[in-house]
Amino acid sequence: MSTIREQKERIESEIHKLEQMGGSVTGQARRFRDGTFSRFPILFVLLSTFGLVCTLYGLEKVIDKIYLFEKYPLLILITGIVTLTISGTLFNKLQ
Repeated sequence: MSTIREQKERIESEIHKLEQMGGSVTGQARRFRDGTFSRFPILFVLLSTFGLVCTLYGLEKVIDKIYLFEKYPLLILITGIVTLTISGTLFNKLQ
């Protein structure tokens, strides 16, 4: 009986050690991430802006290849409004 109790205590102590290590690693990663962003804010803003512009430009090129959107540009506007309405409704329901 004592061996089971000893094993249980050992396991609990190891779990406690692992939990402490995880917290310290998470804290170090957070400090590194926050430190990097605070040291190079313009770089991250420019990279984020470049990524957003590339995504939107790529989406524009994909939309240009769709026949219905090319022939009826008003359909793009209607599709966008419907998409925003559906996503807004879904967002409100999930809150």
